[in-house]
Amino acid sequence: MIDLINSTARKIPEWPLYIVGFIPAAWLLWLGVNGGLGVEPVKALEHELGLLALQLLIATLLVTPLRRYAGVNLLKFRRPLGLLGFGYIVLHLLTWLALDMAFLWGQAIEDIVERPYITIGMAAFLLLLPLALTSTKKSIRRLGQKWTKLHRLSYVAVVLGGLHFVMQEKVWSVEAILYLLAAIGVVAMRMLWLKRRRVAG
Repeated sequence: MIDLINSTARKIPEWPLYIVGFIPAAWLLWLGVNGGLGVEPVKALEHELGLLALQLLIATLLVTPLRRYAGVNLLKFRRPLGLLGFGYIVLHLLTWLALDMAFLWGQAIEDIVERPYITIGMAAFLLLLPLALTSTKKSIRRLGQKWTKLHRLSYVAVVLGGLHFVMQEKVWSVEAILYLLAAIGVVAMRMLWLKRRRVAG
């Protein structure tokens, strides 16, 4: 089964993932325009876009553990997944700025400073920004090992994203807590492997 998954993955190009990956965003926008997101469509849109971003970031960090511990090689999809995750974060942020804040920059800055969950969410975005800006193959080759170290910012960002998801709810749900635990768990797996490699080296 693993060999079948790996051989199939090798045959699938990366570019369709970018198209398929943004279909949920288009669907959510269509629902919002046509009254399919409930009585608070802006809040629902923000929530769903943020959740998709968190799911994609967790999936991105799961790619390497899947290869190391299960032999499933999906490394070629790691960058598209990461960029899609960042894209959904940008959509989540723009929805908040444009539809919730109406581009009232003073109020938006005040909320970032005074509301911890927004502060944490913005911190996660800023940590991922340099990764997105240096995600081209040319940049990765030029930075070399420095890019690998820079990539570790994603560990902090995904945990902050999980924390942001939990804190934005007035009552913490089981779903939100599970996502936070998943974020912490996938980062812990990565850190454990790095520690073992340093000891072995």
